[in-house]
Amino acid sequence: MRLVMLGTGPFAVPTLRRLVGSPHEVLRVITRPPRGRRAEAPPMQTAAEELGIPLWQPETVNSEESRSRLRADAPDLLVVCDYGEILKPETLAITPHGGINLHGSLLPKYRGAAPVQWAVLNGDAETGNTVIQMTAGLDAGPCLGVDVIAIDPDESAGELEARLAARGGDLVLGVIDALAGGTTAAVKQDRGQASKAPRLEKEHGAINWSRPAQAIKNQVRALDPWPRAYTAWQRGAGEPLRLILHRTAVIDPSPNPEVQPGTVLDANQRLLVATGSGALEILTLQPAGKRVMAAPEFLRGYQLAPGQRLS
Repeated sequence: MRLVMLGTGPFAVPTLRRLVGSPHEVLRVITRPPRGRRAEAPPMQTAAEELGIPLWQPETVNSEESRSRLRADAPDLLVVCDYGEILKPETLAITPHGGINLHGSLLPKYRGAAPVQWAVLNGDAETGNTVIQMTAGLDAGPCLGVDVIAIDPDESAGELEARLAARGGDLVLGVIDALAGGTTAAVKQDRGQASKAPRLEKEHGAINWSRPAQAIKNQVRALDPWPRAYTAWQRGAGEPLRLILHRTAVIDPSPNPEVQPGTVLDANQRLLVATGSGALEILTLQPAGKRVMAAPEFLRGYQLAPGQRLS
């Protein structure tokens, strides 16, 4: 098949590399244009240039001018992943097979921009990739291929996303082969099972210590590498010190109603904090403006003591 791939971010790069090594022809890569005065080239731009594939970065792919240029390429299929713009039906109609999209969740769960983060945040045991036939609805088209994987209980969203990206190319290629051979089996999504996965904001990083220890650990994992989970330590009369949490462990999942959530339980070679249900050990953390360090190193340099509270 003659393919045009639309992608901007790093999640799409392994799929592009897989397609370039296949019998299909990648005619062009389309990315969103860099933004801002110091904007860096998006990962898909760098990959396309390395692979010698023609690159195009229109302000919108849905204008009549852009559609005319796409028609001139005469692609059989649009392949979309981590692109950043919703394709209108008129754009999808340019090719005989429309467009397919690689999405990092088991649709219809987690439709939206941050499916991997929400799967980790909610403590899911598994997730996966789904390839859908694109329609007017956001991530709502029929499923053409699914790949399920287990989520490691200590895995961050960044680590999980990298694993999903690496597996996506084989799934997409299998769907393209099936489309070319006329053997696809589309499965309609169950709208009653649909959930949303909106983009995370910095405010999602604020830790509420009254939540269970496992939920806070999931929050730390889900917000890695961005925007990061954080708490504050009030040191005397000065400004609170922001602490960014990188790795944590649930030590005791049982509730302890006698201790206020956020209370430091142990600060002698380990940093243990009470939560709304159980205790959470902070393994690695980063004081504001400083580097990441293990808890014992942090405790040697900062006078955090049992009985003090994080908020």
